[in-house]
Amino acid sequence: MTSLPRSTPAAQGVDANGIDAFVAALGRAPNIEPHGLMVLRHGHVVAERWWHPYGPGTPHLLYSLSKAFASTALGFAVAEGLVDLDATVLSYLPEHDARITDPRSRSILVRHVASMTSGHAAETIDEAFGVGDGDLTLGLLLLPPERDPGTFFAYNQPCTNALSAIIERVSGTPLTEFLRPRLFEPLGIGQFGWSLDPVGREQGFSGLHLTTESVAKVGQFYLDGGSWQGKQLLPAEWVAEATRAHVDADKDGSDWGRGYGFQFWRSRHGYRGDGAYGQFMLVLPESDAVVAITSQSPDMEGLLDLAWTHLLPALTAGSGDSAGPAGPWPIEHPELARPAGDGRHMALAEATYRPGPANEIGSLESVRVRPGELVLDEGGELTAALGAPDRWTVTGPLATAYAWSGDRLLIDLIFVETPHRLHLRLDPATGTFAASWRTAPLAPVPLVALRMPH
Repeated sequence: MTSLPRSTPAAQGVDANGIDAFVAALGRAPNIEPHGLMVLRHGHVVAERWWHPYGPGTPHLLYSLSKAFASTALGFAVAEGLVDLDATVLSYLPEHDARITDPRSRSILVRHVASMTSGHAAETIDEAFGVGDGDLTLGLLLLPPERDPGTFFAYNQPCTNALSAIIERVSGTPLTEFLRPRLFEPLGIGQFGWSLDPVGREQGFSGLHLTTESVAKVGQFYLDGGSWQGKQLLPAEWVAEATRAHVDADKDGSDWGRGYGFQFWRSRHGYRGDGAYGQFMLVLPESDAVVAITSQSPDMEGLLDLAWTHLLPALTAGSGDSAGPAGPWPIEHPELARPAGDGRHMALAEATYRPGPANEIGSLESVRVRPGELVLDEGGELTAALGAPDRWTVTGPLATAYAWSGDRLLIDLIFVETPHRLHLRLDPATGTFAASWRTAPLAPVPLVALRMPH
């Protein structure tokens, strides 16, 4: 995988003290847990950091930041004459024609689903799933919009799924294969996977897994108007169209009230793709900068507030000397917090635990502990190594850490290709366990599926 060029903050006119202040503020925030950070200015990486057990080579579930990549695929399809923004969605899926009788549904254009203006008054994913027998695009068309398409914005996952369906239909390939020669290979992005919906279509609205640096590369690609290393891959006109506001902005002061483009949000500064729990691709044309963040952060607006408070002033418009050290920003891998116990190093006795009170994972049938190993049975076994109690132990897409607290064994299991961490509290006296999420996955999937699809 080709890496982005590296530079010192000072050489690119960036105040390293501002980056330090941002990272320190992330560490103090109670509902923000950073996993990866990359800051670019003038096309150079000036700061990067990952919080162990996450690392630079680990793909991360992007949730709705995936939508920016569906938009990118649409841009290529439009440029190649495969898709017409002013054609109806139904025209690309003629097999559904006889079932779609509502005039508003029949008039939904490609540009409407791209801008979340299908006319539906609210999110339809659950209802669309039901009426479409798992096909979200069919479900969207079967649900009559409450408003005329193009006149009303509502964030609506099946709209993006419709883009996936259309691109797959006109190209004969899923989104990842469509993007491979057009985006991923030119940018040197070699690790990627996109989760499937119930009908076997890459979701579009969520499910893409990429490394933090891959997100940063695509942010730079957009900042450069669809150009990469001097070659125009995506028309600059598409980049401008996709990232401008297509719907009225509320101007309510938040970063979600500034308008919406083709699967991109306008921000208080620049524009962005974003996903649940703090997956961000911030593109800041006024600062010639890009910020890529992967995290587990329910307080997404709080994370952006910290970026605007600390990072934005550091990304000055000049290119001369900056404050702070003259050398490179230190590449460090601080550890995420481990289970808090009483510091005892007790041997792990082999035992099997059954669900007890306060168990939030109803499908988890048993937890088995044996020396050096943790086995979770959810109708199928998921196995992870258990190392020393004072560090994270990483085995593939899983990381574990444990501690004793009184007579309870506390184990945290991080699914490192996602934002998610599972807390286990085992009681040897009763042979029971309690399980809870720090942040629950947005879709109910088996634990073994919490990783990048292959």
